[in-house]
Amino acid sequence: MQTADNIKPCYPLFRDDDYKENLAKKRDQFEEGHAADKVYETFMWSTTQEYQDLNFKREALTVDPAKACQPLGAVLCASGFHKTLPYVHGSQGCVAYFRSYFNRHFKEPCSCVSDSMTEDAAVFGGQKNMFDGLANAKALYKPDIIAVSTTCMAEVIGDDLNAFINNSKKEGHIPDDFPVPFAHTPSFVGSHVTGWDNMEEGILRYFTLNDMAGKVVGSNGKVNVVPGFETYLGNYRVIKRMLADMGVGCTMLSDPSEVFDTPADGEFRMYSGGTTIDEVKDAPNAITTILLQPFQLEKTKKFVEGTWNHEVPKLNIPMGVEWTDEFLMSVSEATGKPIPAALELERGRCMDLISDSHAWLHGKKFALYGDPDFVMGMVKILLEVGAEPTHILSHNGNKRWAKAMQKLLDSSPFGVNGKVYAGNDLWHLRSLCFTDKPDFLIGNSYGKYIQRDTKYKGEEFEVPLIRIGFPIFDRHHMHRATTLGYEGMMSVVTQLTNAVLEQLDKETMGMGTTDFNFDLVR
Repeated sequence: MQTADNIKPCYPLFRDDDYKENLAKKRDQFEEGHAADKVYETFMWSTTQEYQDLNFKREALTVDPAKACQPLGAVLCASGFHKTLPYVHGSQGCVAYFRSYFNRHFKEPCSCVSDSMTEDAAVFGGQKNMFDGLANAKALYKPDIIAVSTTCMAEVIGDDLNAFINNSKKEGHIPDDFPVPFAHTPSFVGSHVTGWDNMEEGILRYFTLNDMAGKVVGSNGKVNVVPGFETYLGNYRVIKRMLADMGVGCTMLSDPSEVFDTPADGEFRMYSGGTTIDEVKDAPNAITTILLQPFQLEKTKKFVEGTWNHEVPKLNIPMGVEWTDEFLMSVSEATGKPIPAALELERGRCMDLISDSHAWLHGKKFALYGDPDFVMGMVKILLEVGAEPTHILSHNGNKRWAKAMQKLLDSSPFGVNGKVYAGNDLWHLRSLCFTDKPDFLIGNSYGKYIQRDTKYKGEEFEVPLIRIGFPIFDRHHMHRATTLGYEGMMSVVTQLTNAVLEQLDKETMGMGTTDFNFDLVR
């Protein structure tokens, strides 16, 4: 039994006799499930090519999506601006979901409010909710900015954020000069990366569109960096560090690396770090604006080019050696600053790491999934170390992404067996892992269910999961890791190589049967 003197976590607690008895009664009395042999028969059928063919004919149903909804991305984007309170015009349950998602990933509080739209607002509109919500949010949490996004309910009934915010100011619920940028982020189209892009464009537009007089491209000598939906906090830091090594001033246009990584020193920080209003207003004076994840930043790119008159470099996400080289050379060309010896030395260490480890990765087959730019960067890394990406899936990838991915695969002999799946979900990927087994799976925490299913069929069918991506709920501190730059390349290759070696150890533990592998010399 669970007692104050004997606290157990859910495992092994649920293996106690009383819990096993309770669970058995629940199954017998309430679940009305099928017989075990029928469940097993159906499971085995779901691993066949016949089932896969049916699975890929699905059109109107998504099973286990490898993406989240727009306002989740908008909340992350808004969190990266100084003393900004993300505000979601919609139901309270939606915001609870967003906050829970980031709480579980970052292991940090996530400050975000909603105006709690309910049934009456769905009928009559949510303007009254916004009147009260903006007034209360400003009074209670004292932000410098409130950044408003929307959920499905507000979008379906057609609530007009611009009108509602202006009316809130006209009626005195908030001061007329109080900053309330906004973005419409309907959950039923796009994904979390679309929502990030929409909110970024909304914030940049709010603070600069009508304030372009006197702006001169290049006059502040800095480079703007737009990170996109990025949850590896180390990536913000490594980009700023590399640019600092070059002597290049940098404005990170949304930087949540402090608010989601605050110290435990007895002080609660609702707001910490982030891009300031002054930095946003000064951003049009930069030399250029670099988009770290170009496939997810189309709206921001259009605004930066059309309003700020910046020439946005055509770059890929700076993952892997070649694309990091291109990123640094582009910055050097734009600013006239040379690439310093420190970064050349770091690149050399990265190449040394690859030469040490590539023999273990060469020829290994990887299935992977995630956001479009991240998956593109991971495939680039795999190709550079001689690994073979096989099933490459991005639920929120489009045809343009798929075409670019195929071009990348065609550029390397290690990409010959790669197949691209844009718009497919994790249930599709589960089928592929059964019918064309890769050695490993790369992706977020949800991939553990594919690993469990493949192992259930038999040890020889198991596809181990390497956790890289978002969200990572079931491991700790990985959100501080790095995937960008030479540092990120070294971090990712280390994780991949050690996963291969861990699996090798797992397969060679039989005493006197499989343990002939010189396992201390690797």
